[in-house]
Amino acid sequence: MGNSALKAHLETAQKTGVFQLTGKGLTEFPEDLQKLTSNLRTIDLSNNKIELLPPLIGKFSFLKSLVLNNNKLTALPEELCKLKKLETLHLNGNHLRQLPAAFGQLSALKTLGLSGNQLRAVPVQLCGLRHLDVVDLSKNQIQNVPDTVGDLQAIELNLNQNQISQISVRISHCPRLKVLRLEENCLELSMLPQSILSDSQISLLAVEGNLFEIKKLRELEGYDKYMERFTATKKKFA
Repeated sequence: MGNSALKAHLETAQKTGVFQLTGKGLTEFPEDLQKLTSNLRTIDLSNNKIELLPPLIGKFSFLKSLVLNNNKLTALPEELCKLKKLETLHLNGNHLRQLPAAFGQLSALKTLGLSGNQLRAVPVQLCGLRHLDVVDLSKNQIQNVPDTVGDLQAIELNLNQNQISQISVRISHCPRLKVLRLEENCLELSMLPQSILSDSQISLLAVEGNLFEIKKLRELEGYDKYMERFTATKKKFA
């Protein structure tokens, strides 16, 4: 992509607060963007070949949405965690193995997409995020859901297509969790905490494609309580 094209994009972004440059084969984050650190509210660089997010990302203090789906990121800089206004972060389809230690400082974050990465664990940093609504960790290599999950504030947690065989009973303590997606994992029915059914806020539990038949789930104690929540939620949205 020529300099003149980039210049035109930058001029538009200065007026709109949105910089979108997708599917252009970019191998690095456009350094010229730092001229717009106080203008930009949205950056979308999806479907490129970016391997590194530079530390200067921390300077975009008004950024609300950062979308870097389908790039080649293997790690994220700690500076990303300075973005106190960031509400939406989409990093689906990269090569991330972990999140920066200070990730819990992204205090405004509501939506987080990390589908299709190389995470082996549910990042403990997520439990510090008080406004988190939706977390997508599908298509990773996660094998268990640890006790720390009980502090997660999310409303929806997507763990489809991982390798999960164990789930902490503390998942039923999540104060706002309504939707739990666990499709296509390695769960035996005996490893699914019954408290998810009998004693949680969860009103949509998706567990198709595990190591048990769905009809067996219906025989578990607490299933009727779960169905009450499921039906009540359905009525609310009908």
